[in-house]
Amino acid sequence: MIVTTLDLFRVAYGKFAIGAYNINNAEQTMGLFKGCMESKAPFIIQISKGARKFTDKRMLEAIIRSAEEIFPDAIFAVHLDHGDEETCYDCIDSGFYSSVMIDASHEDFANNVAITKRVVDRAHAKGISVEAEIGKLGGVEEDVKVDEGHACLTDPVEAVEFVKQTGCDALAAAIGTSHGAYKFKGHQSLHFDVIEKIGKAIPGTPIVMHGSSSVPKDEVLRINAAGGKLDPSACGVDENEYLPAAKLGVTKINIDTDGRLVWTRVHREFFRDHPSEFDFRPPGKTFIDEYAKFIAAKNVKLGSAGQLEAVRAALKK
Repeated sequence: MIVTTLDLFRVAYGKFAIGAYNINNAEQTMGLFKGCMESKAPFIIQISKGARKFTDKRMLEAIIRSAEEIFPDAIFAVHLDHGDEETCYDCIDSGFYSSVMIDASHEDFANNVAITKRVVDRAHAKGISVEAEIGKLGGVEEDVKVDEGHACLTDPVEAVEFVKQTGCDALAAAIGTSHGAYKFKGHQSLHFDVIEKIGKAIPGTPIVMHGSSSVPKDEVLRINAAGGKLDPSACGVDENEYLPAAKLGVTKINIDTDGRLVWTRVHREFFRDHPSEFDFRPPGKTFIDEYAKFIAAKNVKLGSAGQLEAVRAALKK
């Protein structure tokens, strides 16, 4: 069942985080739904601008609608990830999306406010919520590229003014994460002091954490053992920091890179071990099962595992 993103936020805020997972194809979608049903977790499906081009937005919407029928007990929202103004309007007008993200964080504060406010006004007129961003995450994710020299943490004072002026429903904040597989050099933790200050500055407004993959060492090593050439020093966010962050108001946690690593590991190992194979279905089936396990484990770390019935009960009130 597709629900509004705000419905999920109302149940989760201050208690646990909702996993927001990007999809691009049928295999990812099946694994995502299986994993969330096995862990009894609500979730958010994220569709990026790049995914809408790769698979075609109509195909993705049809895949999601089919998954909704196959898994009738699932409760989830559909979200546009890192949209520009034009893409936000297309999603708002489609009537399919629960929420959209307008990412104008590359603009100065005044322009970011102006663009976000236009999207908020149009979205709210149709009952759709809006996620916006201030601060800049480093790293690369599809069309988003910010070198580390220009990355900056979100200013809690600016956060208050931004939410006030735009009326956005959730705020993506730069709190120490970055996009892609090469997030941190050495050990780096989330800036919990910044999270706490932002949470206190905009109480009740869900904070969104982008670039939250953990980049498991085992996945990187297995990919390299099967012919990959990933930097073995790649590392990400400590999964054990998800729930403490959620208690401070981080209500939506975006995870994409880790899923790509699972896909790469499964396919590299399969064709290494079965060099005469050319049928994509056997590794595809393996990936669905492995991705489902990965999703279920992530939901445990997020605190969303086992929360499905609580959300269902809240929706009836």
